[in-house]
Order: sequence, then structure tokens, then C-alpha cells
Amino acid sequence: MNNLPRPEYPRPQFVRDLWLNLNGEWNFELDKINEGMKNKWFENPNFSAKIQVPFAYQSKLSQAECKEFSDWCWYNREFTVPAEMLGKQIILHFGAVDYQTWVYLNGKPVGTHEGGHTAFSFDITPYLSDKNKQSLTLRVYDPLKDETIPRGKQFWEEKSAGIWYTQTTGIWQTVWLEAVEEVHIKNVRFTPDIDKGTVVVEANLSGCCINAMLDIAILYKGEQLIQSSLKVTGSYVRQEFELYNRTIFRSGFHGGGMAWSPEHPNLFDVNLRLTTPSGTVDNVSSYFGLRKIHTENGKVYLNNRPYYQKLVLDQGYWPGGLLTAPTDEDLKKDIVLSKEMGFNGCRKHQKVEDPRFLYWADKLGYLVWGECAASPCFSEEAVARLTKEWIEIIERDYNHPSIVTWVPINESWGVPNVEYSKQQQYHTLAMYYLIKSLDPTRLVISNDGWEMTKTDILAIHNYNHGHKDETRKYEIYKQNLSTKEDLINSKPAARNLYVQGFEYQGEPILLTEYGGIAYKLDGSEGWGYTMVQSEEQLLEDYARIMDAVFASKALHGFCYTQLTDVEQEINGLLTYDRKPKCDPAKLRELNSPKR
Repeated sequence: MNNLPRPEYPRPQFVRDLWLNLNGEWNFELDKINEGMKNKWFENPNFSAKIQVPFAYQSKLSQAECKEFSDWCWYNREFTVPAEMLGKQIILHFGAVDYQTWVYLNGKPVGTHEGGHTAFSFDITPYLSDKNKQSLTLRVYDPLKDETIPRGKQFWEEKSAGIWYTQTTGIWQTVWLEAVEEVHIKNVRFTPDIDKGTVVVEANLSGCCINAMLDIAILYKGEQLIQSSLKVTGSYVRQEFELYNRTIFRSGFHGGGMAWSPEHPNLFDVNLRLTTPSGTVDNVSSYFGLRKIHTENGKVYLNNRPYYQKLVLDQGYWPGGLLTAPTDEDLKKDIVLSKEMGFNGCRKHQKVEDPRFLYWADKLGYLVWGECAASPCFSEEAVARLTKEWIEIIERDYNHPSIVTWVPINESWGVPNVEYSKQQQYHTLAMYYLIKSLDPTRLVISNDGWEMTKTDILAIHNYNHGHKDETRKYEIYKQNLSTKEDLINSKPAARNLYVQGFEYQGEPILLTEYGGIAYKLDGSEGWGYTMVQSEEQLLEDYARIMDAVFASKALHGFCYTQLTDVEQEINGLLTYDRKPKCDPAKLRELNSPKR
């Protein structure tokens, strides 16, 4: 398994021992004229090309590296169910497939899934053949010109340009098998409460669980805090556990407590065991963090203390894999480099990131704003697709303590007329309240950048700081950030910060896009919001912009654009292949508001 691309366990929040990675070489075929169904390719998958899963066919690491456009493509591979899995239910998992997927096993239809950025699975046990080899076939539809699909930064033209990048079609996260008994744990959800010193554990169970017992063990730094056995009377179990005596010294008001933060990424390990009278049927390991995020008095509070967020915009692209990180270590490295530069978190921009990234954010201590890919237009179909995707995003990622904010809409993408369209305003309100109804524990921004309705943070995008020689422009920029009144009345990109009928309600104000200084470290062509010619100039211009940010009497955090170069966009602090453009220690100093 170690020779496979991306061999690590793909779902670190819900771990079982018995699994099989299906990454590696698959058979592959583009279906440019959509003839595959008519010719029953799912029964006779005689495909002419090869591809390395989980990399999209447009990427170098796929070894297909095909730049041709095709709305349809097909995958096939054979696999053998390991002997230790036989006699159990076999679940087929997909981390993400862009955009719509039909799954066939041994020529029989298993199921479909729509949505390019979230996980899905099927019980394939009824479709397994008595033969040793099983034939798995996928039909994938990713229409290039359909503007109702949440596509994020994926371009609809042949060559990348501006802020738009190479497309990602098909499988782009790990494919794997898992073996379970008929009675098993479907999922688990942790809701910690730092004020009460408790965690609510909820588990959904599959199969006839009457007379079963669910054993829950919660450990902190190797010490067992909780050991409980719950009698199962149905398919749902809920129990609240007290984690510590409710004293200020244990509650996380001080960094040495049990609370999770970027400075102290404390985690609780959880072991769950489901047993029936006949014996153990399921073992799952997981974890959670004791973390609270809320707003009060115009500030963001982390674990009941004001917390200044120093974020960096992270688009999650790699030269070889596009949306797919070449290795698990690459995901970790981005967080390590960001922290070395003095950032305490990121805004994941126009992408639902791999769960392995969120795992490393949890482990290393790194705040994450979770965002999704936007659709370019507004329509009833686009609304339905975005809504479905967000339900699945929260279902998958609810347990990660690193995620503190959800961003369903960015810069009015997908709601171009939200300033005056009541229907589009209702959509942003619906997204805000939908997410709150599914996850009341996190902050939600209705429209990051401008033209907001109901929002927990006034999130402003402003790149109008100009070049270092444009003194007058910079002074206006600095004044626009100076006070609460200046910020509220500013109109970055000539947009109102709130739409008609809505106004500032005392939310914390953060500058969530700015900077974008371009520096061609490797001589590559490209663009940025301002241009410099050396490391010294980059640090000088960065210091100038940060002086304006830290001089503000009202900003309570920022998100600098951006972490890395991406294709033709060269305004990263790192090159596309993650080489620092300047000394990270010097950036760390500049990112300190007390320098």
C-alpha cells in the first residue's frame, strides 16, 4: 500500500482498521460524444488509457495529463476483496469526484452522487461477484459550460487566465473499501461546551441494534477521563459527559488548560466499541477539541477571550496535482510554513479541502475558515446544488475543532444582483440560517467581501493600497481602515458593504482580502495586485500594508492574499512549489501587531 499515491487513511475523524486503498492505476477513457451509455461501457469497460487515481486527468501526477475538454469520462479497475473482509458488508468510499458520478460494479448500477467536493459511499455487498476479481466502473459528468454547478476557480476556457485555473474533472480524492458488520456505527458527532466543561456525543447506528451496548472511552493526553457503557434502544444514541471540574484553571481561560487553540492544540481521543450479545461488532477511533468561538462587543472570542485572527488566503492548488496534494506531507507543510510566517489560520478559498488537511490543522493548531466552490450564476438549480453541497460539507466536517467560520458565498459570486434583488438576498439569508441550523457552534459570513445581509462578521475585501510610490492612494487606504466609521462607510471595489435593507449591527470587522503583492521569484510571468522586483521590496511593501492594518482602531483580524502562487497568479508568499519568497521569520515579525 505504501507504493500507492496518497496511501494514508483518508478519514482521520472516523478510523477503522479494516480497509483497502483503491488508489493507483485505473483504466480511463474520455467520452467526448457521450456514447458510453449507449454502448454499455459499464458492462465492457475496454478503455484505452491509464490514469493514476486520485489525480484528475488534467494534472501531471495523473500520468494522463490530458488537456482535452470532455464533459464525460469513464474509469475502471479490478480489485479483490481481501480474505479478512469476506463475510462482512463492504462499503465503497469516494473522498470526492467532480462533478456527477454513476457507479457500477460487475456491470450492475450501484448508485449515483451529485456534487464535486464532498464524500459519498455505497454498500456494494449485493453487487459482489462470486469470482475472485471485481470490476468497478465509474461514469463521470462534469459539464464545462454549465454555470449552475459550484466550480470555484476552475476555468471554462482552454488556457488559464486571471483568477481562473485549470479544470479538475473526475476522481480527485482517495477511493477505498471498508469492511463492517451489519450492525455498525454509521457516524459520530461531538459538540463540546467549554462553559459547562462537557461534550455531547451523538452516534447513528446501522442495523438492528436492540440489546447492543455502545462503549465510549474519552482520553486526554493518554489519561482516560471517561469510560461509559450505554444501552442501545434504537439507531441513535446521545449522551453528555463532564470532562473536568468547572474551575477557571481547567476551563481553557488560560493556555495551559484543556481547550483547543492554535497555541495549544489540545485534543481528546475517543474510542467507540459497539457490541451485541454475540460479541464485539465495531470499533472506531476519533477525536475532538474543546473549543468555543463567538462574537461579543465587536470582537471575535476564542475560548471566551478576544482573539485576533491572522489568516492567509489558501486556495489549495499544487503544480503536479491541481486540487489534490501530491502527498499528505504537502498538506502538513502548508500549515507549518504558514505558522512559521506568523499566521494562525487560513481561509480556504473556493475549495472544500481534503479531510487530511483539516486533521493536520487540528493537530498542529491552525484556524480554518471553511468555504465552498461558487457557481458563476444565480438560478433555482444553482441554489439547490449549493444547498445540497453545504449539507454534506457540514455532515463531513462538523467535528474538526480547527474550523471556526463557514463562508457560503464570496464577493457576490453566484448572486450578482444581490444588491437589489430580493430573491438573491433571500438566498444569502437562507444559506446563513441553513448553516446555523445545521451547526450553531460556528460563525457564518453571508457574503465575504461586500454586499452582506445577515452575517456574524463584517468581512471586507480591499486591495486599494496601491504601489509603494502611490502615496496618496495609500493614505486614503489607511484612512479607510482607520476607524469603525471609516470601515463601515468604505466602498471597496465600488460596492456597498451591506445590501439595501441591511446595515451594520455591531459585528466584528475583519479585512479578509488585501495585499496580493506579486514577486516573480523564478522569473515566471504572471500578475498580482501590485508588483515588486526583489525580496527586499516584498518585505518593504508588506510592512507598509501591515502598518495600515495594525494602525486601525477597529479591525479585529485579517486574511492576507495569499499563501502560494497559483499558475499565472504570482502574488503568493510562497512560490507554486512552496519555496518561500522571503525569510519566514521576517514575515512573522511583520505579522506581529506589537512590533
